[in-house]
Amino acid sequence: MSGLSGLLPRCAPGAAGVSARGVLRLLDGLEGRGVECHSVMVVRGGRVVVEGWWAPYSAERGHLLYSLTKSFTSAAVGIAVGDGLLSLEDRVVDVLPESVPEGISEQGRRLNVHHLLTMTTGHGVDSLDGAWQAEPGDLAKGFLRGPFVEDEGTRHVYDNSTTFVLARMVERVTGVGLPEFLQERVFGPMGIEGAEWDRVASGAAFGFHGLHLTTEAIAAFGELLLRGGRWGDRQLVPREWVELATRPHVETLPLPGWSQNPDFLGGYGYQFWISRHGYHGHGSYGQYCVVVPKHDLVVVVTGAIQQEGALPGLLWECLLPGLDEPGNAEDEEILAGRLRQLSFAPAAGSAAPAGAGAAAPGRSGTADPGSVVARVDGSAEGSALADGTVVGVEPVSGGWRVRLGESVEVEVGYGEWRESSPLGRPAVASGAWQGDRFVADLFVITSPHRVRLEVNADAATATWNVVPLTTPDLELHLRTPLMTRPDVA
Repeated sequence: MSGLSGLLPRCAPGAAGVSARGVLRLLDGLEGRGVECHSVMVVRGGRVVVEGWWAPYSAERGHLLYSLTKSFTSAAVGIAVGDGLLSLEDRVVDVLPESVPEGISEQGRRLNVHHLLTMTTGHGVDSLDGAWQAEPGDLAKGFLRGPFVEDEGTRHVYDNSTTFVLARMVERVTGVGLPEFLQERVFGPMGIEGAEWDRVASGAAFGFHGLHLTTEAIAAFGELLLRGGRWGDRQLVPREWVELATRPHVETLPLPGWSQNPDFLGGYGYQFWISRHGYHGHGSYGQYCVVVPKHDLVVVVTGAIQQEGALPGLLWECLLPGLDEPGNAEDEEILAGRLRQLSFAPAAGSAAPAGAGAAAPGRSGTADPGSVVARVDGSAEGSALADGTVVGVEPVSGGWRVRLGESVEVEVGYGEWRESSPLGRPAVASGAWQGDRFVADLFVITSPHRVRLEVNADAATATWNVVPLTTPDLELHLRTPLMTRPDVA
């Protein structure tokens, strides 16, 4: 399916020196390692040569970027610096004086924009959870409380709070919100539409995560970086900033809980990771914007990837060896067919429960076969609904209407995907009966996350494929915008 926004031109892979066979190897590698992708796009020479979405994901929908959002916040900082509104030496305490806690340490007073961008503020671990606990109403103040275990500027520790504080500093010096600033200075001039931002309870954009963009919009951002911040005849991000942000400023250590990935050990720039080839922005569960200037290449992947060690390494193994080889029409036809068939399978099973006949009672005690009501067992690992939540399944033409508690009602298709927006954010679902158990997959389609719902006469479970980092509460993820304090402890 081709992108709808037309941000970038298209051409066949071979016309841009990309081997279709190499892309097929990439798809095989992802499938062989059980890597769950939602989209992939390859851009070479400014032209899209490969694009695919695993249905029900599609070209026109935004996808939650998680920490890939940080790279966009970096661009906003660079524009503010280029405008003379901010500098790398500006201290947090001077730009956000209302967030200075009583008894702040001297190190807290010294922290500046450079320290925030490189995540070298001296915290021993990600300070986010501790900062929220210390100052629930002002994360910047909680951040400045410390504790600091290293001298500033000496050691990189992945720290989400630093980007939150940067976002607030940009807003202070520009006088507008981060989303509005990027819309005016980057997204609007590029033609990117529909950017959506998750927010904290005050309404402020997280800055360190929460941006939703289409795959092509992410690729266009990567191409903007590749062009040194220039889009058409406009210099949107200062070239000097792009060069500064995408080179290493500090060594990096393995991320907690991760296997050692060499593409995260090449150093950290200004909210960018330095790869073995080029650099990349990265978000949890496999949101990637990879830029390889040497090969005039941008690759975007979105997904719900738990095997974080697979990428970007598979890109180097599969794509780089075939660059600048002659195109092969047969391979390109095979690739095009493969890309058209990318899909998650709708839930397997029957339209009615086992043994349901014309006079068979519904599982809810009604006379409707295929209806069932049960309460959620919230003790299931990764539960998306609270214990005791009432779930009701009612047959409708071509599928079911499923009620989750008092405020959520979603449409579920049989043998197909059906979309609804019960609280503002779209959900796409398919379901079926497997014996006397109703099963449905509910995709929160603008995110990496989906819920597997299982219901019978005795109980219901609703479990996430991967638990969202912000909150496991499904209802909040169906609201636009999602507004919650993060919990990434």
